Amino acid sequence: MTGQRLLVVSAHAADFVWRAAGYIAKVTASGGAAHVVCLSFGERGESPGAWKQEGMTLDRVKEIRRAEAEAAGDVLGAEMRFLDKGDYPLPDSEEILLELAELMREIQPDVILTHSVTDPYNYDHPVAADLTIRARAIAQALGRESAHPVLGAPPVFRFEPHQPEMCGFRPDVLVDITEVFDRKQAAMAAMRSQDHMARYYEGLAERRGVQAVRNGGPRAIGYAEAYQRVFPQVSGVLA
Repeated sequence: MTGQRLLVVSAHAADFVWRAAGYIAKVTASGGAAHVVCLSFGERGESPGAWKQEGMTLDRVKEIRRAEAEAAGDVLGAEMRFLDKGDYPLPDSEEILLELAELMREIQPDVILTHSVTDPYNYDHPVAADLTIRARAIAQALGRESAHPVLGAPPVFRFEPHQPEMCGFRPDVLVDITEVFDRKQAAMAAMRSQDHMARYYEGLAERRGVQAVRNGGPRAIGYAEAYQRVFPQVSGVLA
């Protein structure tokens, strides 16, 4: 954990907050670096609070969402990058794929977080997840020209979607976020255009905390986040 370089690929400007803010805060609190890449601002489909304001425009919604995400990133100590590729639908293009691969080579993450492989409620999420896995492969290709070194093989974890039972999400890692949960709450509070999500993810963190204790974690765990590993873990022992 100490000194870890974390890359989080988020389809929209708020996804990383609900699903991974706790782990981001843990990384930065331990002296690591967290880089969050938002492929879009979620301006069309994930900004209901902004669109309810009279006279709202698409550009203004983008400004609002950027400001909210930057405020959340400041709370978490994360470096924010906004690619502004559009949402509903998020494009699946070679341009985005290569840009993301180049960012991976630049950042050289030790760990990558992204979305679940399936989400029937929001197809932007699995598109972002697929772009992330494909970009990782491209960033590993020795023959792909780049100004940065070839990427190694950082593990990839999928963070928990809003409807896990509908998204084929079965967690195999529970991360204790108790000590940084107040920072996750503060980051969620910054996302005013989607504030209805905060209560859900507060309750989810508490439920995952209970599960963490029941699966052998210390009794002091009050809150946790759930993750699903994409690639096998390499280890000398089973633990």
